[in-house]
Amino acid sequence: MPFKFTQLKIKDVILIEPKVFADNRGYFMETYKYSDFSKNGISENFVQDNQSKSSKNVLRGLHYQMPPYGQGKLVRCIKGEIFDVAVDIRENSPTFGQWVGEYISEENRKMLYIPDGFAHGFLTMTDYAEIHYKMTKEYAQEFERGILWNDKDINIQWPINSSNNIILSEKDMKNPSLNYKKG
Repeated sequence: MPFKFTQLKIKDVILIEPKVFADNRGYFMETYKYSDFSKNGISENFVQDNQSKSSKNVLRGLHYQMPPYGQGKLVRCIKGEIFDVAVDIRENSPTFGQWVGEYISEENRKMLYIPDGFAHGFLTMTDYAEIHYKMTKEYAQEFERGILWNDKDINIQWPINSSNNIILSEKDMKNPSLNYKKG
């Protein structure tokens, strides 16, 4: 099997490590294969691909879409490194309000699967990072929502020395805390 799937401490968030075939010419790896993913609990129909580039200390998130346009995401970093975070916002979940974070980079080639029902965000750790996402639903602006990146109830341990170094969008600065996510 060309992938290693690791269930993280919050049910349904899965870290994926592809098998890399490398030699003096470079490398080859599969980044997605429906049959392997579905055998490991990811049988999503991905319908949209996105790519972004961010400078060091840019924090994007925490973002999600409301039903019926909730999005599952398969995230990988193709240049640089990010600290990628998923927050459980499934109201009846025993892990509601909890988070998991993983470093994903062009070097470790790991991917993070974040199902619908989670808010997602990341912090760029290198001078810049390019991120590629596979999405299970198309973007629907009217259903887009966000949660404050430093919500004290969630208490994400972002790997930063000072929040003064964080670069946020105007929109992300105004996100509410998780307690008010139903808006």
